[in-house]
Amino acid sequence: MSETLNARLTDVRERIRRAEALYHRSPGSVRLIAVSKTHPVAVIRAAAALGQTAFGENYVQEALEKMAELNDSRIEWHFIGHLQRNKTREVAASFDWIHTVDRAQIARRLHDQRPAGMRPLDVCIQVNLQGEATKSGVRPSEAQGLAETVAALPRLRLRGLMMIPALEPDFAAQRRVFHRLRELLEELNRKGFQVDVLSMGMTDDMEAAIAEGATHVRIGTAIFGPRLRRMYVR
Repeated sequence: MSETLNARLTDVRERIRRAEALYHRSPGSVRLIAVSKTHPVAVIRAAAALGQTAFGENYVQEALEKMAELNDSRIEWHFIGHLQRNKTREVAASFDWIHTVDRAQIARRLHDQRPAGMRPLDVCIQVNLQGEATKSGVRPSEAQGLAETVAALPRLRLRGLMMIPALEPDFAAQRRVFHRLRELLEELNRKGFQVDVLSMGMTDDMEAAIAEGATHVRIGTAIFGPRLRRMYVR
């Protein structure tokens, strides 16, 4: 397992490095989030031993069980799934980042339930740029209002925007969608927000995302292989 994982992780890191160079990004400006949902603790532990520190999880209960078993302070945990109202307390208390805030109510609950002794929870607002009914996220026209809400909550730290685009094999089309999110981030900054994170790009479109300014790419399959059947309750 470790040799295969090492090869896959090395390949993903090299893809990121090549894209940074090709699209005139500063070396190391793109952060890799290894999406470990449905994969066992042993695989996360092995990836951490290879220097991977940021891991993305979609399911709260699964992530909490992994955190308890690993008990590794070096790992930075990113929640990247749709967050239900009844799970905000666990995310507020246990995660370092959440990339999928899409409602003011969720933001306020995360703030109120973030333990006072912890640093602010890093937050990205999820934007549904393509209006897909099956995906969460605010409309682009709603992003500023939600950004104002998050920025006003001291136990949260507004970092930027996140998106999950529709599958698109054409590279130019991928870039066009990611470019729209970049434009939205730039618009927020023109209006006084200080946000610097574009969480976008997965296994099949990370190069297009990096070309358009991604700072965090969320990669699962290319590192861990096909998603496994879930072993945890939600």
